[in-house]
Amino acid sequence: MLTVGDRLPSFSLQAVVSRDPGKEFKTLSELSFEGKWLVLFYWPMDFTFVCPTEIAEFGRRAGDFAERGAQVLGLSTDTHYVHLAWREHHPALRDLPIPMLADHKRELATQLGVLHPTEGVPLRATFIVDPGGIIRFASANDLPVGRSVDEVLRVFDALRTGELTPCEWKPGQKTLGA
Repeated sequence: MLTVGDRLPSFSLQAVVSRDPGKEFKTLSELSFEGKWLVLFYWPMDFTFVCPTEIAEFGRRAGDFAERGAQVLGLSTDTHYVHLAWREHHPALRDLPIPMLADHKRELATQLGVLHPTEGVPLRATFIVDPGGIIRFASANDLPVGRSVDEVLRVFDALRTGELTPCEWKPGQKTLGA
């Protein structure tokens, strides 16, 4: 799995960005958000149980990331058509404010090293990427374990300070002097 200090691989993927007829899909790449931090999170597959809880929470918190200069991108290896169908049928995903990218050829997942070794679906992997395209945070959970969006936001805030932050640091608390 790629990790801190590695460069985010280039990608160009179809994404579901809306449910409005004729405006559902858009091709997105790492260059679509030039100058912004990126928060990428993979989920194993659509039409499952843990995944929509995470996706919906990232959607609810998208504004918190956006205020801080970050774009949240959700990804799985399902197609953009499957993403759209899921958004149409799952109440918590209908008005999702973040793109759902379709890595159906598994190219980016393979480059990032996030495919489960036996199941062939992505792990619950999360990456925070700085505006220069460098991965500054990487984590992966096993398939049945949901992640904490609060923790991803806390780490993002800590990274943005550019300072040393102690264990359990939260925004507004003092950082450590070197």
